[in-house]
Amino acid sequence: MNIPIVLALLVAAYLLGSIPTALWVGRRFFGLDIREHGSGNAGATNTFRVLGKKPGSVVMAIDVLKGWAATMMATVMLNQGAIRPDQLLYFQLACGVLAVIGHIYPVFAQFRGGKGVATVLGMMLAIAPATVGVCILVFLVMLMLFRYVSLASMSAGVAFALLQLIAVLLPDSTGMDAFRPDNPLLLYFGFILAALLIYTHRANIGRLRAGNESRVPLFGRK
Repeated sequence: MNIPIVLALLVAAYLLGSIPTALWVGRRFFGLDIREHGSGNAGATNTFRVLGKKPGSVVMAIDVLKGWAATMMATVMLNQGAIRPDQLLYFQLACGVLAVIGHIYPVFAQFRGGKGVATVLGMMLAIAPATVGVCILVFLVMLMLFRYVSLASMSAGVAFALLQLIAVLLPDSTGMDAFRPDNPLLLYFGFILAALLIYTHRANIGRLRAGNESRVPLFGRK
């Protein structure tokens, strides 16, 4: 293992995740700190809620790209001979998690960021694209039906874990090969991820149960 290259790219993954997209978009184009409005989070969900669907879509796309690009740094490590092929998944997860941590605790924004859902999406898109494709459909259907980003995010996270589990339990002849993880670690990580998404959205769950969770403006003027 080439430790200097590995450490440099791990730090780069965190710094990439730390780019405060929602904060910069809010300040540059609307003259406000997104953290002082709505839920107080500097993420895509609050951007949709406060600034509307166009700024929210831009922030979400960039935050997804952050997670994907950071996770792909593990492939750079592999191509540079810094890690072995059997270590790729471990460093993909490490780079992706560091990007998510950077999004939640960004060094460029006083360590006050968002919840990391879009960055997690980009991370898993780089690792398990077929499974994530189905989860995106789950997210969009739930969002269109209920217009709660929090509910859609949690549903997609649970779908990721369950889809992998079903693929593992069913025989090969069922056509679920594309969703079956090559490494059991990814299966375990999927359930950890689902649990973390539910935990980080516990306040949203309370608001959903009380009936006062904010909806996103899918077809509004913003």
